Amino acid sequence: MNTANGKGHSDQPEQSRRRLFKNTLALTGAAAVGASFSGGAVADPLTLRYPDVNVKVLDDSFLKYRLFNASVERLATGMRWAEGPVWSGDGRYLLVSDIANNRIMRWDEITNQFSTYRHNSNFSNGLCRDLEGRLIACEGSTTSQEGRRITRTEHNGKITVLADNYKGKRFNSPNDVVVKRDGTIWFTDPPFQSGSMYEGHIVDNELPDSVYRLDPATGEIEAVITDIAGPNGLCFSADESVLYVVECLSKPNRIIWAYDVKDSGRLGRRRKFIEGINHGGIDGIKCDQDDNLWCGWGSTGALGVKSEELDGVMVFNKSGKAIGHILIPEYCANLCFGGTEGNRLFIASSHSVYSLYVNTRGATFV
Repeated sequence: MNTANGKGHSDQPEQSRRRLFKNTLALTGAAAVGASFSGGAVADPLTLRYPDVNVKVLDDSFLKYRLFNASVERLATGMRWAEGPVWSGDGRYLLVSDIANNRIMRWDEITNQFSTYRHNSNFSNGLCRDLEGRLIACEGSTTSQEGRRITRTEHNGKITVLADNYKGKRFNSPNDVVVKRDGTIWFTDPPFQSGSMYEGHIVDNELPDSVYRLDPATGEIEAVITDIAGPNGLCFSADESVLYVVECLSKPNRIIWAYDVKDSGRLGRRRKFIEGINHGGIDGIKCDQDDNLWCGWGSTGALGVKSEELDGVMVFNKSGKAIGHILIPEYCANLCFGGTEGNRLFIASSHSVYSLYVNTRGATFV
């Protein structure tokens, strides 16, 4: 028997307790470090090489926006059809519609957690924020008796219906939405979800395909575009002098139209800005501070088209020239800029959400 303490009994139990205490502290410290790393620092890059081979430079002017040591990262997956991403700067989280699962998902930049933000979202599609930071949603179909409408989520969580009809006729399936700096809400209303049991319910359309302008202060709704087939993504140029709108049902290819915006807020002449050559499936679009257009891209589903060569984000300069292509292994339906500096591109692509830091900001960054 060891008698190191001079009292004739073993000190092994005491040593064991001390070792256990030290080990517990070490494990606790390691867990704390791990918890700190589980925030926004966690990344799942598609490749470990710099520069990222998935960021294709189609014109030397795109080098200004490509960051040499930034990767395309997958943030979350498990959706059926990801759409309408919107960034919340004060909460540092991203919301994205998972249309076929009838829910809105939330990715948290701090914790890196991906969770359900809203069940039974009335098959929401496009999302954005108004000037007060409230969530504006295009509800593309109907759950029970509700849906096919534009809603606003108040700061206390209550949902306000801003519009669900035009001149007494129900909308078809509101698709994408943007808020102008004067507070007006502009949204597209194609027939896509009204003809699908996967993304909603099959209903008879009551209105022609249109783009609408809604003044939430007065409740006034105006059909500002009624002559394009399947209006989809839309956004304003950096100075809001141009409205870009995607026409999805044009033949043989999809088109982005550019409309002059008058001082009165009404639309003037239009011109063809981009045509989706090679059956490029143009979808959601966003403008950056230099008036480059960042476009959700993929295949239209035409037979014989190689989706893997198209999927991702195409970037066009203000002259309509393709300058960059960000390759994603899934069809990209929509995208947005976010992050604390407004320079993180979030990409909603079919089953997953991806991101890429770029050397520009979204046009609406404040």
